[in-house]
Amino acid sequence: MSRFFASTAVTAAILLTVAAGCSGDDSRGEAAQVSATPRSCPAIADTPVQLAGGSFAMGEEDVYAEEGPVRQTTVAGFWIDPHEVTNRQFAEFVAATGYVTVAEKPVDPTQFQVPADQIPAHMLEPGSAVFTPPDFPSNNYADWWEYMPGVNWKKPYGPDGADAVPNEPVVHLAWDDMIAYAKWRGGRIPTEAEWEYAASAGKRSTNVQPKEANSWQGAFPNHNAETDGFKGVAPVGCYKPNANGLYDMVGNVWEVTSDYFRPGHDPEDKVNPKGPSENAAYDPYNPGMASRTVKGGSYLCAPNYCQRYRPASRQGRDPGLGTSNVGFRLVYDSEPKA
Repeated sequence: MSRFFASTAVTAAILLTVAAGCSGDDSRGEAAQVSATPRSCPAIADTPVQLAGGSFAMGEEDVYAEEGPVRQTTVAGFWIDPHEVTNRQFAEFVAATGYVTVAEKPVDPTQFQVPADQIPAHMLEPGSAVFTPPDFPSNNYADWWEYMPGVNWKKPYGPDGADAVPNEPVVHLAWDDMIAYAKWRGGRIPTEAEWEYAASAGKRSTNVQPKEANSWQGAFPNHNAETDGFKGVAPVGCYKPNANGLYDMVGNVWEVTSDYFRPGHDPEDKVNPKGPSENAAYDPYNPGMASRTVKGGSYLCAPNYCQRYRPASRQGRDPGLGTSNVGFRLVYDSEPKA
C-alpha cells in the first residue's frame, strides 16, 4: 500500500490529497460571534454502545454531488465506540505490542514513482501532514497544509511541539495503523453505512452547522472565532452526544471507514452495503490510488469552505498518509470484552 500517491509535483500532490478531505468553496456562511464559549469536558466511558439494526435515509442531495443519491439503507446491528479512539487508548496498544506507526518510519522513495532527485529531502523523513493556518485569506490549500518531519501520533504538532493529550482523538495514523489497533482491540473499522446510521441517530442529515460539534467559526483558513470553545482538536466528551449516546460523530476529526471511495452511492446497494470494490474505487482528488471514505468533517469545516459537519458528508482519503484532522473509531460484531 503506497504511503503517498505519484506525481511529478510531489509536494503539491501530497498537499492536494490532504486538502481533498475538506474541499468546496462556498459563500453561504454567517458571521461568527466574537467571544468563545467555555466548554466543560468531563471524562466519558470507553464502553461501546449497542445499536440494533434498522433502516435509514443514507446520503444527502443538496450540498455536494458525491453524497447522493439518497437511498433507504438497512444495516444489521453492531456495537460502536462511544467516542473516537484516543491517544490514551492508542498508547495502551503501543505499550502492549511495541507497534511503530507509518509516520514514525522513513519514507520509501520508490513509492513516489518519480526520480529521486525530484523528491524534497524532508519528505523522505518520518513525518505527517499538519494544518498550519496562514495570517491572510487564501483559497490555496498549500498555504495551510505542511508535511512536517518529526510529526506523529505522540508529537502531533512537531518534534518541538506539545505531546499528545491523552483524552484527545489520536491522529496522524495511516490505514495500516488503524487496522493493527482494531485487530488488537478485537474490533473493526465500520462500513460507511454503519457509521452514517450511527451518526444520523434517527434524523435526516441536513446542511446546518451544528452548535454541539467542534467545527470552524469564522472565515477559513485565517480567522477562527472559536465560539465553540476550541481552536483545534478537542478532547472527547466536550460536546453533547447524539441520540445514540455517541460523541463527536460530526466535527472534531474526520473518521475513517472501511469503504473504498467513489463519488456518489449505488442506489441498488441498499442492504449492508460495503461500497465499491478496490478496482472500482475512484477519487478525483487522488486518481492514482484507491482511497478510503472518511465521514463527518473536522474542526476545519466552515460554512465558507467545507460544509461537511454532517452525517452524510463523505470524502476520499489517501490510506497511506496521516494528517492532523483525521481519526477513527471501531465497531464490533459481538459484545466486546471489557
